[in-house]
Amino acid sequence: MREFDYHRASDVAGAVALLGTDPDARFLGGGTNLVDLMKSGVERPARLVDVRELPLDRIESTQDGGLRIGATVTNSDLAAHPDVRRRYPALTQAVLAGASGQLRNMATLGGNLLQRTRCGYFADVTKPCNKRVPGSGCPAIEGEHHNHAILGASDHCVAVHPSDMGVALTALDAVVSYETADGPGELPLTEFYLPVGTTPHLETALPAGALITGVTLPPAPVAARSRYRKVRERASYAFAIGSLAAALEVRDGVVHDVRLALGAVASRPWRARTAERMLTGAPAAGESFAAAADAELAAARPLPHNGYKVRLMRNLMVAVLTELAEEAAR
Repeated sequence: MREFDYHRASDVAGAVALLGTDPDARFLGGGTNLVDLMKSGVERPARLVDVRELPLDRIESTQDGGLRIGATVTNSDLAAHPDVRRRYPALTQAVLAGASGQLRNMATLGGNLLQRTRCGYFADVTKPCNKRVPGSGCPAIEGEHHNHAILGASDHCVAVHPSDMGVALTALDAVVSYETADGPGELPLTEFYLPVGTTPHLETALPAGALITGVTLPPAPVAARSRYRKVRERASYAFAIGSLAAALEVRDGVVHDVRLALGAVASRPWRARTAERMLTGAPAAGESFAAAADAELAAARPLPHNGYKVRLMRNLMVAVLTELAEEAAR
């Protein structure tokens, strides 16, 4: 076992100072992903800075009617919070669809957003992987890739982001707050994850040494009628092979507002902007939903063994939007 330093931070500024700009240091929240990667040798931090006791464990309403969620709020507490359940039901559903009860009790909001891909080649240090060792190759392209990306991938990486929570937060226009030695900053979640391109090892736009302090959900009446639907290979604890966060507001049979994000199809939660534009002002009917899904998925570039995801995601988008439209019509 590789030795490492351990420090328990008591305040945000101290945590940031302890991490510094050391590329071999990591913040430790619940540890449900990081510790596993340390065991397998993928992560080899020289220092861990424990942030679980920082005062970032609250969920509070904002002055404009939104919601702020602290970075150390556990997944279980997030899913159970009455304001989340009432105002952003897709987020509750996404959190409950991820992991097991025991893991949700430990996992934190900040850690969930920073969790890394579950690609088998990434997790196996005996295999090449551009995300783990830049320039070493991506064996998934010619190898096992049935659950890999169909959107936004490149010749350098076809892995998918595993978060359920991140998909819902992307659809709900969440904004990530962080702290650095130079002060605080913010990133919309739609800009938080970097495109794969030629640098798949660079995963987020966070500055070096930044600590996520929370996420803010803006007020959005459409979010009250939202849903998260996850498709997986078994009903129990499993990562998605495709998922959708959707929110829909219908007035007089016409789509007034819609938010869509796809999961398990790209290296980051995929905001379906093309589909949203097509649906806004269109009839809230199956034909419109199917046309929007087809337009969004026209950019898909599936590999030989994951083409099923295109059809799966089309059907998922149509089914969930139809359900939401029928609820709105009651």
